[in-house]
Amino acid sequence: MTAKWKRAIVGGGLSLALLAPCFWQPRIEAGDLSSHVYNAWLAQLIERGQAPGLALVRQTNNVLFDLMLSGLMRGVGITAAQRISVSVAVLIFFWGAFAFVRSSARPRRAPWQLVPCLAMLTYGWVFRMGLFNFYMALGLAFGALAAARRNRRWAWALAAVLAVAGYVAHPLPVIWASGMLVYERVAQALRPRQRSGLMIAMLVVLALAGIAVGIFFETRRGIDQLAATTGAEQVWVYGKPYVAMSVALLAVWVLCFFRVARRRGAGRLVLDVRFQLWALTGAALVLLPAGVLLPGYRSGLDFVAERMSLAGAVLLCGMLASWRLPEPLVGATVVLAVAFFARSYVDERQFNGLETRMERVVAQLPPGQRVVSALADPGIRIPVEVHMIDRVCVGRCFSYANYEPCTWQFRVRAKGPNSIVVSNYGDSWDLQNGQYRVKRQDLPMYKVGRCGTAGGGLCVAALEPGDTLQGSGRRPVNQGERSLSASSRR
Repeated sequence: MTAKWKRAIVGGGLSLALLAPCFWQPRIEAGDLSSHVYNAWLAQLIERGQAPGLALVRQTNNVLFDLMLSGLMRGVGITAAQRISVSVAVLIFFWGAFAFVRSSARPRRAPWQLVPCLAMLTYGWVFRMGLFNFYMALGLAFGALAAARRNRRWAWALAAVLAVAGYVAHPLPVIWASGMLVYERVAQALRPRQRSGLMIAMLVVLALAGIAVGIFFETRRGIDQLAATTGAEQVWVYGKPYVAMSVALLAVWVLCFFRVARRRGAGRLVLDVRFQLWALTGAALVLLPAGVLLPGYRSGLDFVAERMSLAGAVLLCGMLASWRLPEPLVGATVVLAVAFFARSYVDERQFNGLETRMERVVAQLPPGQRVVSALADPGIRIPVEVHMIDRVCVGRCFSYANYEPCTWQFRVRAKGPNSIVVSNYGDSWDLQNGQYRVKRQDLPMYKVGRCGTAGGGLCVAALEPGDTLQGSGRRPVNQGERSLSASSRR
């Protein structure tokens, strides 16, 4: 058997193992995935003229995952379409990151020792939030960077194709990757001692850019930007057990980093282009805003630092790839990965049970009713329960707080007040966070919430004018989580 076949068999086996979390539960629980599925269904209603007040628009970015999901839904149905679309996204991200880390190694070699870390990052915060357009774009951007590093004509053509596909998914990772590539080429053309000046100049540019964006646009900044610089917080997806795993992963990375620094020498390491790319990405997460309201949209591009911390984590893996790491540290990442996925399985099983109960109570309503969720767990980082009602409503009801149409960031858009979804993003935000006061024109509308009895039972109840969803287990919204909106609440 040739080495090429061996690599293909190993890669295929690893891909199958990596896809296990996409199939081990009745449903994939990943935050905004429910919204993507629901809005793909709404798109079908719009095409048939059954969603008055909503429209489908053509746009060139932030649509790749949605187009794939919608196309598959027509051919294989809703359930299979979700599994296939998410599986494709997972493989794009993992192998894109793997190729990039491999291209960073000197000499170039497959980074098998870093697979446990890459696997956890693949199913980390960005995945669990369900930000699949961004997620796919970042994987494609890493693939483009890896191809460009080969510096051959065919490789540049491949990099261009991957970059275009990445832009259709989401522009942010492609813009970041383009900046990384330009910096890398300029730095490699300089003598090592001159690279420190280039890095300082780039830090000044980032700082000035952050100030300028804050002057001309509405922005959000928060303490969460500092936590994002490590990349280890990607492992913190739900409750306290994941915090411990995140801290443990950070400790392993710190030990690995200091080992590399001792071998390479601190001075030489700082002048290494790979270190500078990682350091500049981390600095950008602090110097640039965590959210910005761009012209033409009704809500801001938010969670920028939390999203891009995933890129920083992969860059750190790329910096460590050249060195054979101590077996105890590699073993520690294996143990962490096993604990991470085992705990994820348990949590996903609980979320699946909750969604099943939610489906049962919603099935009691007449078809086509407006429904909102009064469920939220204040003890977890990712608000899985908030968007769960979206997928539950597919084919049954209308998720009145559905945020996509009123942001104007997606292809399904609200043209104005309608009977299907709120048309103001501020109202959608308030509904999701329990602060909205029901108006007479919103009725009839129903809420799904806790019954107030032991055992976690769910009930559905009609809302009246003046009702809110407060006191339903929702977590308080702090200033760091406030909405960036073009509404009057600005």
